[in-house]
Amino acid sequence: MDVREKVKIVITVASVVAVTVLFVAEYRRRRHRRRQTSPISSCYLHSELKPQFGFKRVLADNSYTGFKHLKFDDVSSSIEKPSNCHPYESEINVLLENPQLEFGFLRGEYSLEMSDSYVWVETESQLKELAETLSKEKVFAVDTEQHSLRSFLGFTALIQISTQEEDFLVDTIALHDAMSILRPVFSDPNICKVFHGADNDVIWLQRDFHIYVVNMFDTAKACEVLSKPQRSLAYLLETVCGVATNKLLQREDWRQRPLSEEMVQYARTDARYLLYIADRLTAELKQQGTEYSSSPDDKFHFLLEASRRSNMTCLQLFTKETEDFPGNAAASSLIYRHLNGHGDNSTISLDAEFQELVRQLCAWRDLMARIHDESTRYVLSDQSIIALASKKSTTAEDVYDAIAQADLATESSPSLNSLIQSPSAVICSHLDDIYQMTQDKVAKIDDILPVVLQKCLGTDGTCPISIFNYSLLVNFNTKLSTRSAPKQNGHKNIKQFTRKASRELFVKKFSCKAPVYHNCRIYANDGRLLCYCDRRKLEWYMNRGLAKLVEEDPPAIMLLFEPKGRPEDEGNDFYIQTKKNICVGCGEGNHYLRYRIIPSCYRVHFPEHLKSHRSHDIVLLCVDCHEVAHAAAERYKKQIATEFGIPLFVRRVLDSKEAQGTSSSSMEYESNGNSEDAGVSPLHLRTAAMALLRHGNRMPSSRRDELLQTVKMYYGGRDICEEDLERALLIGLSPHERRKLERKKGVSLIGLMDKQETSNNDTAGNSFAASYGENDMNAESSIVDEDSGNGASGGDGAATGLNDTQCNGNTMHQQNSKLSLLGHGPHGKQIVEYLLKEYGDDGVRDFCRRWRKVFVDAVHPRHLPGGWDVSHR
Repeated sequence: MDVREKVKIVITVASVVAVTVLFVAEYRRRRHRRRQTSPISSCYLHSELKPQFGFKRVLADNSYTGFKHLKFDDVSSSIEKPSNCHPYESEINVLLENPQLEFGFLRGEYSLEMSDSYVWVETESQLKELAETLSKEKVFAVDTEQHSLRSFLGFTALIQISTQEEDFLVDTIALHDAMSILRPVFSDPNICKVFHGADNDVIWLQRDFHIYVVNMFDTAKACEVLSKPQRSLAYLLETVCGVATNKLLQREDWRQRPLSEEMVQYARTDARYLLYIADRLTAELKQQGTEYSSSPDDKFHFLLEASRRSNMTCLQLFTKETEDFPGNAAASSLIYRHLNGHGDNSTISLDAEFQELVRQLCAWRDLMARIHDESTRYVLSDQSIIALASKKSTTAEDVYDAIAQADLATESSPSLNSLIQSPSAVICSHLDDIYQMTQDKVAKIDDILPVVLQKCLGTDGTCPISIFNYSLLVNFNTKLSTRSAPKQNGHKNIKQFTRKASRELFVKKFSCKAPVYHNCRIYANDGRLLCYCDRRKLEWYMNRGLAKLVEEDPPAIMLLFEPKGRPEDEGNDFYIQTKKNICVGCGEGNHYLRYRIIPSCYRVHFPEHLKSHRSHDIVLLCVDCHEVAHAAAERYKKQIATEFGIPLFVRRVLDSKEAQGTSSSSMEYESNGNSEDAGVSPLHLRTAAMALLRHGNRMPSSRRDELLQTVKMYYGGRDICEEDLERALLIGLSPHERRKLERKKGVSLIGLMDKQETSNNDTAGNSFAASYGENDMNAESSIVDEDSGNGASGGDGAATGLNDTQCNGNTMHQQNSKLSLLGHGPHGKQIVEYLLKEYGDDGVRDFCRRWRKVFVDAVHPRHLPGGWDVSHR
């Protein structure tokens, strides 16, 4: 009996062991098979839930197909119209012809105090109640908040709507699929919608919800008609309502829920006061129409113009940007900029393999951004593409490091880069793919992308399919057209292709969109011709009752008062000649840009009486002639810098506190050539400070010490703190660059700037070491509008102006808002001050003649207007 029991026990144990062995073997076999069949990398989207992936339907997906505009007559039916036709064009045209002006934006008294109560709309029933409420209103205010960093096309994250009684914040993420409920209200021509700067809002509402705005009053357009000094909403809130708002919050991540109290307050403010602002501006428009009209029929002329401009905005249509091949425009622009940066003798820049890899990477970036619904700047930065194409990586880790280092070396805001992981999650999930692309030298770009698409979205794809990328599988077409494909038969053809593509992009973006010269005539009250002008100037006199119309085509007016001067009194025949809208160099009439013969970095500092006839030195040039003239101007600036001994650029800076002991000798660096002995390059200083703020705790100690040493050179070798690093970010920045940095950081730098200014006021001016020869600020003649300001800048001596302005990045905007905005820092200011001091006005006039001679010798213009003269006074 005992033996039998023992046998049973042995058999049982053996059976258990056998079963266990078989189970373990099967587990190992399945695990091994799963390893072989599963993808190497898993896409980050499997674990990261993006808010937009909760949308059930999107009107604009990430495919290459066009956008379809629909018109809804009512909630239950829709009529499709051509994509290039506005569905409410007829209704808007009626408003343009017969604007509705006999109503008020406010009923009774209006309190500027904002209550604590508002309505957060996040359910469909709440949205229907809102639509019903708005349908009973005659007017309501609207604003929107957009998110674009983590989305390919971007999407509307919040809509703010305010009536006179209530404020509504509509959660368009939660209600994305139900937003059509508001469509009839927005398209009702009997209800006026008040916006500020609605150009983008109109497009976003169409793209996301098929909501079309009909009957609008745009307070920004009203500011244009009234010639307000500023047209921003922040300016109107402060001057009209006495309310301060932090526009830096516009850059916040509006996808987050719940919104912070500060963001809610900002969102409400943007819409809450619009009705009051519109009412005040309308009163101003009516008052000007009454004061300056020449007859009672013109009473609402100003208001009519503001209404017309506002409703013209409603006619805009959203369209997807299309190109012959994914990423082609970005690649062409990137290659051309890199070619210009390295010069024609760069072997890397002219390498066909380098350029082809840039195109592949741009195409891959574009496709991956569409697949993952990310912006291209989030997926892979431009500097990373150049880094990967310039130096071949031997391993996937090398690719990772190259991207991280390229982004690290780029100047940007620490807070912004906290939102942009480097390398991005897309790169981390598909690192092997991009590595293989950099290694494959024979693969063609139109063979690579279908493979990438199938690997990501195919049957066994690594990435989840969403409503944003599903159409890519159906509509993706990678065939290069014969027009867009560069011939791979040498460096010359590739360079010619990239130059042509970039030239076309430049012409499309920067050329004048309308005729510059209207050739309208202005006659004196005795019938003698005074000048030719554009329509705006002519209308200015007419609207104020200062002139009468004497001819209609082309328009001509006669002044009703005696003008101060006449062209024949000063010998200025140039101003009584017609001017053609063509390039003065070659006669090209299809496109042209304004070109300033005398660079703005000099002219902005001229005395007022020498700037009064600046139109003589602003001519029209085509892109090709503009490039020739600009290159000649840059060369001549270097000659002027050498001739006068005033450098174009300040290359080394030293903190004013640390320069107290050496301020007496700091000026000697320029003449003695000892610029390497003290200070640090502003660019290197800001780059080092940025890297330490972003990655100081994670970078190798040797690299951290190297960057710390760079920053310490600016501070005289003393120990530095985080506040010192923040201050270093501002050194050498122009006012525009500083404001841009403030927006990126999401916090105001005013407090820091004031602190540094106070510190600098207690010390000697910043010292510097300078030498000319850099050529990285070279576009003021094509992009700076001289009309943006017309006062000669203040300042003490030339040396003092240079120290206080170039090296002190905090006080420059307050002392002289134009000094660095126009390029070359204080160089232009010192040149003009020297000429005025030594030669007076005649020195400046001779200086102008020299620049005109440079222009004529470089361009050989054959189509200059009559009366144009090198010796013009």
